[in-house]
Amino acid sequence: MPSLESLGTDLLETTRRQRRTALVRPFVAAAGFFVVATAEWWWLTPVFMFLLFVAVVTVTHDVVHHSIGLTRRQTDWALFLFGALLFESGHAYRTTHHRHHEVFPGPDDPEGDPARMGALASVLHGPLFLVRLWRWAYDRRKGQPRERAWLRAEALWTCFGCALALGGWWHAPSLAVYALGAFVGSWVYPLLTVHLPHHDYGDTPLEQTSTLRGRIIPAIFLELTYHLEHHLYPKVPSHNLAELSRRLDPYLRAEGVVPRRVI
Repeated sequence: MPSLESLGTDLLETTRRQRRTALVRPFVAAAGFFVVATAEWWWLTPVFMFLLFVAVVTVTHDVVHHSIGLTRRQTDWALFLFGALLFESGHAYRTTHHRHHEVFPGPDDPEGDPARMGALASVLHGPLFLVRLWRWAYDRRKGQPRERAWLRAEALWTCFGCALALGGWWHAPSLAVYALGAFVGSWVYPLLTVHLPHHDYGDTPLEQTSTLRGRIIPAIFLELTYHLEHHLYPKVPSHNLAELSRRLDPYLRAEGVVPRRVI
């Protein structure tokens, strides 16, 4: 497999503008949700909730892999805040995602479990998926009080923040719809982010996941569709994955890897 140096270390670069865009985008999507909700354009709220999920997943992914140039303190707060937008635990995600990269398709990989399930089973796995990840991460961080403190803070925010938002349905319906959308939206994680990219995996690094090629779908998902490239070179930030795939294509073709084509 080509080294990252042979492919170009410029793939690791993140400009100040790219970093700022990645960090601000989730809050813009959340603000857009409340603008259309306040105007009672309810039919548009799923669009902004989708954009919020994509923005949060993308930037959190980059933060977890330390690929956009944040300090340790900035990383902790970014994980907390971006997770808080969707009533999730960013620190649990960091713990389970690093484990996923270390051992997949091996055992004790709660993030990767849906890859070993059928599509329907992965959907049914959705409602408790994040709870299982948090619990596994909390057990994994035994003896690390700082990490456990972040995990507890995120769990408290998820429980109380979501309860307050849903409890105020009659007084602030936009908050309740937002919380409900975030909660239900997370149920598709096992199917969309694990099962579909990883099912029918093999034993070699090139067979552990798939990659998509296209113009519209990869752009809509902020390049997260380049899943194989990400697993091979996890330090490359999401905004450079399309270029990484272009440079890597001759090698993938020679190895018989066939990308899935989308629009």
